[in-house]
Amino acid sequence: MASTETTAKAAKDETDTHDLAGLEAGLDALETRQQTRRPWRQTFVQKILPPVVAVALVLAVWQALVSFRIVDDPTKLPPPGAVWGVVRDAWLQGELLGYIWTSVSRGLLGFFFALLIGTPLGLLVARVRFVRAAIGPILSGLQSLPSVAWVPPAVIWLGLNNQMMYAVILLGAVPSIANGLVSGVSQVPPLFLRAGRTLGATGLKGTWHVVLPAALPGYVAGLKQGWAFSWRSLMAAEIIASFPDLGIGLGQLLENGRNASDMAMVFEAILLILTVGIAIDLLIFSPLERWVLRSRGLLGKD
Repeated sequence: MASTETTAKAAKDETDTHDLAGLEAGLDALETRQQTRRPWRQTFVQKILPPVVAVALVLAVWQALVSFRIVDDPTKLPPPGAVWGVVRDAWLQGELLGYIWTSVSRGLLGFFFALLIGTPLGLLVARVRFVRAAIGPILSGLQSLPSVAWVPPAVIWLGLNNQMMYAVILLGAVPSIANGLVSGVSQVPPLFLRAGRTLGATGLKGTWHVVLPAALPGYVAGLKQGWAFSWRSLMAAEIIASFPDLGIGLGQLLENGRNASDMAMVFEAILLILTVGIAIDLLIFSPLERWVLRSRGLLGKD
């Protein structure tokens, strides 16, 4: 009888060992698959070719509208070649990078200030019930308020200067950053907080080591949206509050084209604004978002 029980137990242990070995092998295979880099050809076909085809299609439709005289007034829709000529002239005259840098430097510096203000504000709203009840609805309302509405009072309060530009950026971006962090903290599982308290991570230590890492996906989404609001707010401020002492940014360039009824310059400014927005997203926020998702096992390595 004892021999039978011993044999059964040994068989069971052997089965469990095989199951564990199989599970470990499966996990190893999964990890190996994630670490395999995607071939360059596959990357080109899946990531590079689609946007190139989309841009080529837009340019083809644009040129067709002009060539077949569907829109035969160049003051309303200039041909792509005319817009390219304006961009080339600005580059040859050494003005193009100046337009871009004036706006990008303002936008990034304003976004940095918004980050410094929005992050602690979001933590305060997320962690203190009274503050959340008092300020939470206001932040949501400010986030839905068009940024262009802040330009007239900012001009009256601060005048036509860079401080006015930064104030408009802050008012547009801070609510988005704070709300993104609040949303991320709200989605942190209570088990994480209890585990952190058990291990002694309370107060600021718990916030730094438990809450912020767990809330990172929502926070990054808030940062991405905050940059979009920063850029839109800056363009609105530059268009409305155009002044020679402020220099010529992309918003001022757009307004100058409108004043001169030069649609080629208007399209030049629109394309540059769009290009800068896409470039910042591809160079900064998309890699940051992929890193956050990959660190949580939600995205395989490319």
